Amino acid sequence: MTASATADSASSPAAVPGESGESALSVPVPASPASPASAALPSVVGSGSRSAEHVGQPTPAGVRSGRAQIDDLDARILALITERMNTAAGIQAARIADGGRRLDLKRETEIIARYREALGRPGVTVALAVLELCRGRV
Repeated sequence: MTASATADSASSPAAVPGESGESALSVPVPASPASPASAALPSVVGSGSRSAEHVGQPTPAGVRSGRAQIDDLDARILALITERMNTAAGIQAARIADGGRRLDLKRETEIIARYREALGRPGVTVALAVLELCRGRV
């Protein structure tokens, strides 16, 4: 996260779909040497290299390499989210030290609009999840 991309809001404006339940499919996340904080993220159970309907059949090489690329991208995304969380905590601390509020709702609205512009309607859900993670604990 950049210093300008703070995570600010008093509460989630809307519930995130799927927030209450765990996903059935997930990917193991290796710790990134560039971000030791990502090692603190919970490890999730992998879905394996074969779907239930293709048990006993080898997974094509293209699928395996594509999955490896997705796993790498997921690890990098998680490392960036962790970096964003740490940066947001520093910004919040500085804002509070200057007598300001912990959260900046105008800034959050700008961030949500940027995600919506880049990703469409699902971008709002992504932005809300990222902002929630970066608000820290009160």
